[in-house]
Amino acid sequence: MALELHNSWEYDGDKQNWWHWSAYIVGDDISNVASVEYILHPTFKKPLRSVDDPTGGFRMDTSGWGTFDLKAIVHKKDGKTELLTHDLILEVEPPIGRTDRTDEAAANQ
Repeated sequence: MALELHNSWEYDGDKQNWWHWSAYIVGDDISNVASVEYILHPTFKKPLRSVDDPTGGFRMDTSGWGTFDLKAIVHKKDGKTELLTHDLILEVEPPIGRTDRTDEAAANQ
């Protein structure tokens, strides 16, 4: 499977329209990834975020209130780069979810 950019979320019911969310990559080629540079919406205080820890698929954690077109520049160990894009998904129902799982996979867990 090619590298893909995904996200998970948890709705914060104590704050209206607020989510804690993570971005991460999955794929067969993840062992060849050196780091990932996430490009967030320009309204974030720090819209460019680099992750070089492979834990959780180079997971980047943050929080916010809206969706946008999330981008990630994958820096591979051989010096090549790959641009990934993903429409950030934040849902109220279910209040906790992730985009790399099908409903069937979630139901069987």
